[in-house]
Amino acid sequence: MIVDHRTYDFHPGKMAAWIENYERHGLPVQKRYLGQLIGFFVTDIGPLNQVVFMWAYADLADRDRRRAAMEADPEWPVFLAKSKEIGALKAQTTKILKPTGFSPLR
Repeated sequence: MIVDHRTYDFHPGKMAAWIENYERHGLPVQKRYLGQLIGFFVTDIGPLNQVVFMWAYADLADRDRRRAAMEADPEWPVFLAKSKEIGALKAQTTKILKPTGFSPLR
């Protein structure tokens, strides 16, 4: 198993609009294709205007296959276009995490 760990940084005052768009238009598409959403979080202490979300996959090939299917869905560009209109995203970091042998999530 691997975890796709994403951190998105937003321009101040625009994160709430992006989250609303994501919940309405992006998340439903992702849930159809990406599988197990481990969590979606907003920062409360530390760097502000960030969301962190994590998706679990069997391996990199599983992730690539699922993401390709999602990106081919005609509803995905709708979410992307609305996100671009909002102009909220400042930076994005993606990490692939692998659990240790003693991790409770494997």
